[in-house]
Amino acid sequence: MKERVLITGASGFVGYHLIEEALQNNFEVFIAIRKSSRIDHLKNFDIQYIYPEFNNPEALKRQLAEIKPDYIIHAAGVTSARSEAEYNRINATYTYNLALAAKEACPTLKKFVLVGSLAAVGPLNTLNGLITGDTIPRPVTAYGRSKLLAEQKLKTVTGLSYTILRPTAVYGPRDTGIFIFFKQVAKGIEPYIGNAQQKLSFIYVKDLAKACIKALYAVNNQTFNLSDGNFYSRYELGDITKNELKLKPLKFHLPVNFVKIIAVVSEKLSYLRNKAAILNVEKLNELMAVNWHCDIEAAKSDLGFYPSYNLQAGVTETLKWYKANNWL
Repeated sequence: MKERVLITGASGFVGYHLIEEALQNNFEVFIAIRKSSRIDHLKNFDIQYIYPEFNNPEALKRQLAEIKPDYIIHAAGVTSARSEAEYNRINATYTYNLALAAKEACPTLKKFVLVGSLAAVGPLNTLNGLITGDTIPRPVTAYGRSKLLAEQKLKTVTGLSYTILRPTAVYGPRDTGIFIFFKQVAKGIEPYIGNAQQKLSFIYVKDLAKACIKALYAVNNQTFNLSDGNFYSRYELGDITKNELKLKPLKFHLPVNFVKIIAVVSEKLSYLRNKAAILNVEKLNELMAVNWHCDIEAAKSDLGFYPSYNLQAGVTETLKWYKANNWL
């Protein structure tokens, strides 16, 4: 009999690859999505759907008791929101509600995996050093603070076996975030904010999906930073992209203060429209951060996580997918 895994946020970019990896590992897969979610791209998967009420713990308990998952991978959340309260409600409170419901309704649950973010720790302010498991968290955005709060709330659910993963910037087929940069390069421009040196880190989505499956079997109650194990200068993503696309885009640097003005305008327009701003002043703290290099030795030793893709290999495969699917 197959073991059951429930994957939340499964209609999204990371979720798609989690489904794929779970099926390849012979799980019976249940996915938790909103009734309004687009699921056309999931139609060829052998999966079952539930529509969780994350704001209703009692309803969650009934839903979980019905399907009795052996594992839960919680990847649902938001990366942009209208307020810090909204970030906290969706990323932190909903995580707590699901974890508590799982503990009470699923006595045989083996592991709750939280797909968090390295933003919960925040970047380093100097080019020296790297982010480790002992780095004191100092998130620089409301998003990062909400992901840290999710970790803290999860740890209060006594008796729950959990693993927390903190991936750095995730990219790959179906991503719409870093894709914005790829699209700009394809149009012939290569923009950067300011001129400061940076150490950036990335993880290819397929490596993240494999890490999530490995986390199901990890020693309980551990937290792991995840990347491809390397760090990159601010220009390496652009260099790889234009080489793969065989383009010579115009490289230019936007003044930081100019971008801040754009971010302020974006915030105000989004506020008037009652929508979350994709770019805001606080988000610049992450985009312009000096050092996102993180140590993954614990993930290697305790998860057996050895990334298959560096940035060159991952971007090459990603761009092929974008071109084959007419995104570029």
